[in-house]
Amino acid sequence: MEIYTFTPDDEQKNVRIDKFLSEQLPDQSRSYLQKLLKEGNVTVNEKPVKANYKVQLSDTVRLELPKPENLDILPEDIPLDILYEDEDVLIINKPKGMVVHPSVGHYTHTVVNAVMFHCKDHLSGINGVMRPGIVHRIDMDTTGAIVICKNDMSHQSLADQLKEHSITRKYRALVHGNLKEDEGMVEGPIGRHPTDRKKMAINHKNGKPAVTHYKVLERFGSYTFIECQLETGRTHQIRVHMASIGHPLVGDVTYGPAKCPFKHLQGQCLHAMVLGFIHPRTGEYIEFSAPLPEYFTDLLENLRK
Repeated sequence: MEIYTFTPDDEQKNVRIDKFLSEQLPDQSRSYLQKLLKEGNVTVNEKPVKANYKVQLSDTVRLELPKPENLDILPEDIPLDILYEDEDVLIINKPKGMVVHPSVGHYTHTVVNAVMFHCKDHLSGINGVMRPGIVHRIDMDTTGAIVICKNDMSHQSLADQLKEHSITRKYRALVHGNLKEDEGMVEGPIGRHPTDRKKMAINHKNGKPAVTHYKVLERFGSYTFIECQLETGRTHQIRVHMASIGHPLVGDVTYGPAKCPFKHLQGQCLHAMVLGFIHPRTGEYIEFSAPLPEYFTDLLENLRK
């Protein structure tokens, strides 16, 4: 059991305690923190409180974080496309169709299973047994660079950089339509879709701030090849933002046309190409580039013909 104690500051006065705790512990999901509140693992001034309690300046918030359950998440000898590795971090180029971390009912053939085999016991434990080493993720059908943390020191450093939006993340995407401007920005808070809980949407009531910058790289009449740079990192951010301005990603049947114009295309045309951050041990900025996958380069070549 890990014990955490927090005291709210002026800006946090009257903030719901589940939100307050999620700001203090960005690696823990808000739903998990709400579960801990319900189970009595959180006290304010030595008394249990509910998730809707609003913290005050005089409060002493105490959280007991249970140790992760021993679930059978097993190492699997799955080949990894390694872009870089040292004692603290592992950068891989994730293939299409591979889930990053296990979830209920889906415990095998994930990035986590693969890195558990590759790294043995050298993975951060901050996110528990379901997500060892995982500080951020990309969607199953998005390809490209992600960082795996091999110890808690590197995990905390990368989590802080993500929170401060200081990590460089540049994507390549193919979208429907011909963008009017060569460069632009999409800004809109992203949260759960009000009626479809499996989707995200621009949600001004409950969404979190989100900003995506885009730049046109090549035009193909009915399609545009673009670079997107994330200022924030919300779930499905690029997919939601580009769809919101009338240019959904090619192959994205969730936020775009229900029928994909290109046969055999699995999921959205989105690739996490550039990943850069301050190395947690050396303090130096490092940056990596994951080459476009073959399906993407083939598609671009066909459009150029």
